[in-house]
Amino acid sequence: MGSLWKSLENTDPEVLSIVQREVAREKERINLIASENYAPVSVIEAQASVLTNKYAEGYPRRRYYPGCEIVDDAERLAVKRAKELFGSEYANVQPHSGTQANMVVYMCALSPGDLMMAMDLACGGHLSHGSHNNLAGRIYGVCHYGVNRKSECLDYDEISAIAKREKPKLIIAGGSSYPRQIDFAAFAEIARSVGAKLLVDMAHFSGLVAGKVHSDPVPHADFVSSTTHKTLRGPRGGFVLSRANYAEILDRSVFPGIQGGPFMNVIAAKAVCFKEAMTDDFSIYAKTIVENAKALCEKVISEGLRAVSGGTDTHLFLIDVRPLGITGKEAQEALSHAGIDANMNVLPYDELPPNETGGLRIGTPAVTSRGMKPGHMAYLGELISNVLKNSKSLSVIEKTKREIFELARSFPIYPDFEQ
Repeated sequence: MGSLWKSLENTDPEVLSIVQREVAREKERINLIASENYAPVSVIEAQASVLTNKYAEGYPRRRYYPGCEIVDDAERLAVKRAKELFGSEYANVQPHSGTQANMVVYMCALSPGDLMMAMDLACGGHLSHGSHNNLAGRIYGVCHYGVNRKSECLDYDEISAIAKREKPKLIIAGGSSYPRQIDFAAFAEIARSVGAKLLVDMAHFSGLVAGKVHSDPVPHADFVSSTTHKTLRGPRGGFVLSRANYAEILDRSVFPGIQGGPFMNVIAAKAVCFKEAMTDDFSIYAKTIVENAKALCEKVISEGLRAVSGGTDTHLFLIDVRPLGITGKEAQEALSHAGIDANMNVLPYDELPPNETGGLRIGTPAVTSRGMKPGHMAYLGELISNVLKNSKSLSVIEKTKREIFELARSFPIYPDFEQ
């Protein structure tokens, strides 16, 4: 790493300065963004390797460029490990992101104009699940299901009724801000009842599935999509799992369907990520993510704040900040000034616009990677609650910022490099 930094210093000190400033920012702040994490050094080293040089359109032994024999080994290894980790018959590790992984499945399962059914963005879904602002929403027909207004949880009878009324060809389970476990067997039964295929987007909780602390979608779904960052703690990227009978059409949907050359350095980093996720240490890590989320959520509830659905089963939860007389945006900004990163988020049936929102999304993958345990969550929850209740108080924010700085220093992200 030293020689690389030296070269960057000589070539482009401006970019080096940006990198160094980001290193400092990450070290000094507490990250509670549910979709972010810290990749292990092994993943970063693989991603920073010379494998970035190789163009490799196609698949192992079926490339459109010569000289791919070695990068073929990297892709085969990543595919093998993904299948082993998740118990899947098929895996494609080439998608550059979770959204592209979803588009791959859409190309496989739908024709333009066909109807898909997914969780409403306002109730915890994702942009790529057919939002009118997303390409998927412009190519395919979309109908949505939400959560029960009282429980703020999925109502499978209501979802079934919508599916029988709308007759979608593809049903999507999973989202980006739903704090409860999902009954994938129930979704599979609903899909079968209307002749639809089932896609589970596990981008947020794939690490919890790998660590066996979350229900497993693979036995129930026709397709499973995911990212490799978030709870899986790998490089930024995506992958698709499915049953073997979809292998050929899924491969074609990735290339030449939506992508050209895959990023072979990222694929190698995905292979590292999958290997690390097979370890006992990772299982303990995944278990601790959920324990931390529950402990942090329980603490803010005890401080008088309201959590959507009353709690969490996963790595994230939502706080309703409207009773405090502030918006999610104001809550995000107040915490940011205090050294805590958490993002504003729409609440189920939120009446505020998406650029303001009534809620705040909090996740524990990154703080768990730093070594924090449930005992630390009580302290962190107290700091968060105090800032949100006193969001206009400069003295409270400045005091909290000093405490957050000390907490962050006590839990280095990369201990071997931060002595």
